[in-house]
Amino acid sequence: MKNTPISRRRIFSYGTAVAAAAVTSSTRPTSVQAAEVKLAKGATILFQGDSITDAGRDRKNEGSANNASMLGRGYPSPIAGGLLADHASLGLKIYNRGISGNKVPDLDARWQADCLDLKPSILSILIGVNDIWHKLNGKYDGTPEVYRDGFTALLKRTKDALPDVTLVICEPFVMRCGAVNDTWFPEFETRRAYAEEVAKAAGAIWVPFQQKFNEAIAAGTEPNYWAGDGVHPTHAGHALMAKVWRETVGI
Repeated sequence: MKNTPISRRRIFSYGTAVAAAAVTSSTRPTSVQAAEVKLAKGATILFQGDSITDAGRDRKNEGSANNASMLGRGYPSPIAGGLLADHASLGLKIYNRGISGNKVPDLDARWQADCLDLKPSILSILIGVNDIWHKLNGKYDGTPEVYRDGFTALLKRTKDALPDVTLVICEPFVMRCGAVNDTWFPEFETRRAYAEEVAKAAGAIWVPFQQKFNEAIAAGTEPNYWAGDGVHPTHAGHALMAKVWRETVGI
């Protein structure tokens, strides 16, 4: 995520809260309950968030639906590819408008042009890690409650403008490696819980990324296999995210 010093890439140990969660998770991944989402002909699907979603997307082509470079190198790309292949007759339009470094207030500032004007039928949002990371780096002073209330307001604004939109809220996550140390906890867990609370209150589909990464780690893989710096997924991490997203959303 941009505007963060190079120290983010130093190697630290993971906070005890998530470590405990990983240890106590079943070594056999639990299944997710697929939502009942129906894709309409010509539906627009929009991915929003920070650098995890951005993943090097090409801004010059951001107005071109389904463009490979516009979708970036992260989880939106395999999701989009699978949807376009599986539903070729529907003429889906898929966009990625994630921006590296974004927090909830940054989404709010660009929401009209980068979300509401696109009129998505399905809107997927992954946001929250910068809201704590930038605070820890002294670049932001937002509390967990500021995150919760701002996220709540953003979703209300969205539903007011797009009452038929299907909201997909992705669980913020971190791994036990890289830039993630004990100073992240318990505040990160508080913010993660708030994200789930906000999603449920808005009637959104909740995609359990942290849960699934915890299960994968408990099954025997090292945390940095999924995210080298504890935050940004590896190729394997993005692939797991894409799998969990499609299983959960049910399309």
